[in-house]
Amino acid sequence: MLYPIKFYPTFKDYIWGGRQLENYNKMLPKGIVAESWEISTHKDGESIVSNGQYRNIPLSELIKKLGQKLMGTAISEKDLEKFPLLVKLIDANDCLSVQVHPNDEYARIHENGEYGKNEMWYIVEAKPGAEIVYGVKTGVTKEAFSKAVKEDSIDSCLNYLEVKAGDSVNIPAGLIHAIGKGILIAEIQQNSNTTYRVFDYNRLDMLGNKRPLHIDKALEVINFDNCNISGKLIGVRTSLTKSSYKDRLVSNPYFTVEVYNIKDEVEEIADGSRFFLYTALMGSGELLYEGGREKIIKGESIFIPASLGKYKITGDLKLIKSYI
Repeated sequence: MLYPIKFYPTFKDYIWGGRQLENYNKMLPKGIVAESWEISTHKDGESIVSNGQYRNIPLSELIKKLGQKLMGTAISEKDLEKFPLLVKLIDANDCLSVQVHPNDEYARIHENGEYGKNEMWYIVEAKPGAEIVYGVKTGVTKEAFSKAVKEDSIDSCLNYLEVKAGDSVNIPAGLIHAIGKGILIAEIQQNSNTTYRVFDYNRLDMLGNKRPLHIDKALEVINFDNCNISGKLIGVRTSLTKSSYKDRLVSNPYFTVEVYNIKDEVEEIADGSRFFLYTALMGSGELLYEGGREKIIKGESIFIPASLGKYKITGDLKLIKSYI
C-alpha cells in the first residue's frame, strides 16, 4: 500500500545552533540543536519512517523495496540507486562558518564518490538586519582571496545580503556563503554532506578546539567569476484556487522548489512519474488521498510516493515542495 510517508527527524548539535526548532513541533534533545534533517538517506543522518505499515524502515530500504512505485518512472537509475535530495530545517542561533561546496565532478574525485552540493535556502525566520554571506565582492580574485585568508582579513572579500522571512536564494556549488546569526531556514540540497570551511570566526568547540578548515580544497572549488550572480529569487506565481497559490522559486538539474500558500483546498496528483517532498513552514491542515488522510502540522515533512494518485491538501498553511 502506498500512502504519504512521514519520518523521524535527525538532529545535529553543531556549535552555532539554538533551540528555535522547538517552535516547529520538534521534540528536541537537551542542548544545542542546529539542524533537523527532515528527509535523507545520507549515511550521516538517515530518515526512518514514523507512520503506517512501513514504520521504522529506513528510507533507503524502502526505496529498494518499492522502487519506481515510490520514486517514479521519470527518475534516473542513478537517483534510484542513491536518493538525490536532502531536506533540512536549520537554526542559525549564531553565524555558520564561511564555506563552499564542490560540484559533482570534484566531489566524485576528491570525496570518494560523494555528490557535489548545490542547494537553495528559503528564509523562514530572520531577526531585523539579519544577513547572509553570498559570494565574493566584485573584483576579488583567487590570489586576493588567498592573501586575505592568510592575513585573517577575509571579511573584506565577502558580499553580504540582508534577508527577511519569505526571501529565498540559490546556492550553486562553488559559491562561497554563510548563514548569519538569527536566521532559520529550510534548505533543499543534493544528497551530500561535503563542506569546505574557509573561516569559522576563530571559535572553539566544547573541547576547546578550533573546527578544521579546508582552505586548499576551498580555493580549488570557489567560483570567483560568479560575483555578479543574482541575489534573491523572485519566483513565478501560479494561482491554484481563488485564495491559494504557489511560487516556483528555482528549477535546475538538481531540484525544483515551490512554495505553496494554501487557504482552502488544493488538488494535486502523483501520476507515477516522480515523488514529491513537502515541508510545512506555517499553519496546519490535512492531506487527503484515496486510502485515507494525514494531518500536516508546522515543521513536519511528508514524502508523496510517485504512484499515490490524486490527493488534496486542505487547511491554512505554507508548504515548501521539492522534487526532481
